[in-house]
Amino acid sequence: MKLYLVRHAIAEDSAEYEDDSLRPLTEKGRDKMKKIAAALRELGVAPDLIVSSPYLRASQTAAILAKELKYKEELTYSEALTPMSEPDVMIGEINEKYTVDELMLVGHEPSLSALAGVLLTGSAEIAINLKKGGVCCLSADNLRHDRKAALEWLITPKISTRIPV
Repeated sequence: MKLYLVRHAIAEDSAEYEDDSLRPLTEKGRDKMKKIAAALRELGVAPDLIVSSPYLRASQTAAILAKELKYKEELTYSEALTPMSEPDVMIGEINEKYTVDELMLVGHEPSLSALAGVLLTGSAEIAINLKKGGVCCLSADNLRHDRKAALEWLITPKISTRIPV
């Protein structure tokens, strides 16, 4: 399985929103994510399933990715992708519900970094840092062993927006 971990794009300032889950993407965030998604399409990214955090900024990011990647299915949502969720919950959900070749997860920090750390090393303490709009591609044959995944690539928003499309 290929597993794409995508951090949501640039969102409005949290100080302006009483409920953090309702923060939308900024115009700059939407524009940048369209370029990132187009670059992912050029790289051959074609998820069989896109699962997003239910938070507005992640949902909007997932919708942009779906459109640019010509994803035909409805988006799926999971509470296991919210900002402070535990990696083991998402890993359990993947094992129970998602039997696809390419799975895209759209979420937040610090939960995505912790998930990557657990999948790569078995520890959330050894985590990568995904910038807003960053994408990490992991591959895994089985999510039930100690070392569960291998890092295929990690692409920052700055690099992905420079890929010719």
